[in-house]
Amino acid sequence: MFRYQRLCSVRGDQGKAIRSLLDRIADKWALLLIATLHDGPFRFTELEQRIPGISRRMLTLTLRNLERDGLVTRTSFAEVPPRVEYELTDLAQSLIPHAVALAEWAGEHVPVIEASRTAYDERF
Repeated sequence: MFRYQRLCSVRGDQGKAIRSLLDRIADKWALLLIATLHDGPFRFTELEQRIPGISRRMLTLTLRNLERDGLVTRTSFAEVPPRVEYELTDLAQSLIPHAVALAEWAGEHVPVIEASRTAYDERF
């Protein structure tokens, strides 16, 4: 059994926590946000401009979830007008090489996967 199979099939709270975290990180907006913040820190409006297609609500929810998981820090500055910046934590920085590897794998295999989807759709 592969190591990831053992990790993902763990029963009880530990397995649930691992699956929940993988679900959060694998979300399309979370990965885009993590990749964008790799060049950060950024303000909310800057993130909104850099991530096409994300709604304000989804950006807010994703930032809150990543902050809750310890992957993003939110810093408020006592200025007028108020300024808030978001930045990756060291924990999230350690995720970057793995996220890049996953994105590279996806990029290399898009044609094969799209062909497979087309063949499947034609059968049904």
